[in-house]
Amino acid sequence: MKRILYIMLCTALFAGCSEDFTDLAPISNRNEADFYNAPEDFEVAINASYAGLQSTGVYGRGYWTMFEMRSDNTDQGPDATGLARQYTEINSFTEDALNEQITSAWSESYRVIANCNVILDRIPSIEMDAPLQNRITGEALFIRSLIYYHLAIGFGNIPLQLTPYTSGDALVQVDEITVLEQLVTDLATAEENLPVSYSGSEVGKATKGAAASLLAKVHLTLGNNTAAETVLRRIIADYGYELLPDYADLWGVANENNPESIFEVQYISGGIGQGSLFTNDFSPSTDLQTGSGFGRNRPTVSIQEAYEEGDLRYEVSMGATYVNLEGETVEARHIRKYQSDLAVENDSDTNFVVFRYADVLLMLAEALGETPESYDLINTVRNRAGLADIDASTPGTFEQKLLHERRVELAFENHRWPDLKRFGATGLVPDAETFITSTRPYFFIPQREMDINPNFVQN
Repeated sequence: MKRILYIMLCTALFAGCSEDFTDLAPISNRNEADFYNAPEDFEVAINASYAGLQSTGVYGRGYWTMFEMRSDNTDQGPDATGLARQYTEINSFTEDALNEQITSAWSESYRVIANCNVILDRIPSIEMDAPLQNRITGEALFIRSLIYYHLAIGFGNIPLQLTPYTSGDALVQVDEITVLEQLVTDLATAEENLPVSYSGSEVGKATKGAAASLLAKVHLTLGNNTAAETVLRRIIADYGYELLPDYADLWGVANENNPESIFEVQYISGGIGQGSLFTNDFSPSTDLQTGSGFGRNRPTVSIQEAYEEGDLRYEVSMGATYVNLEGETVEARHIRKYQSDLAVENDSDTNFVVFRYADVLLMLAEALGETPESYDLINTVRNRAGLADIDASTPGTFEQKLLHERRVELAFENHRWPDLKRFGATGLVPDAETFITSTRPYFFIPQREMDINPNFVQN
């Protein structure tokens, strides 16, 4: 898949999206009648959709801003001026509809959706090998669903556009539940159409396990725990994932797309515009050999204190100090999961892990509720971290214990804000209860969209 991303240099052909609503207009200024006519055209187009996941407004920055920094896991870091002011506002729930980070997340997310919509609209009429047609259809449905999941959780009231946008189309907001119910249908089709795995250069593309993992998460969000259990047991039984023995082996360029990984956003360095920003964004060091470390998405004291003594995940996930180029130890909380040895600033080869098997095990525990099997699933994850078992006699409610385990296991992987919303105040430890009950559950619809669409209702 990383090799395939070189092809994404051709995505310049897909630039110049319409300035009308959310870039839902067709993805290309090329004559579409001359492009979407052959199987290879659709392979280029679906690769462009994968490349869209890399963009700054999506996994590059937008989603960790919305789902980690919005939560109690991270904050904007030591700098609250300039660009960082926008992060500060998001972290403190004081941003408005003009916040550029949230506007970017909205517009770049819909750009990916627009690309997928064109693929899904055109591909049924093209003569091609049926397995390839089914696979590309499944990939487009998965990618579109992944984007819509984030938009639904983040904004709630959004347009659910499932066909290519044409100027003059009526755009109607629907609520979060309506979006998620559509995703149940789309992801079931995606899972059916996708392969269990890939080989060679195609490793990293969407699989049955990726579609099923998102489907299970959607079911849990909808409260369909029995349906989620069915999907999760299928992942465990049929799709071949495993929990790696050492948590440290999940991270770093050498460990990408490992047997625990279900789906990663693929990045590739080399000065071709495909590298990730994570190392520079998250590093606290101004002495990185490649340039500045901005210290953004900084772990809070709260997440630091959430790790139990002896938890092997702590040192792998975050640090409280670093050693600068002068050999001095400097106090600065920072994320370690996305560190890499950069040759060029903001050009890391580090992927972003979207779904992995530990999440599946913890989601199954959630779907089952408090049972001996649920504690077995939680303890499987805890034991890898060097921690002792917990059970029904351990202090706290089952929801509190599970949410705590999800927090430290999946820290800085964009799960915390959706988890807080899904579990609700009853699932939080007491000192965090005010956090979720006293804050806005959704971001504002960007003002640009409100201006273009006067029928829209602001959150």
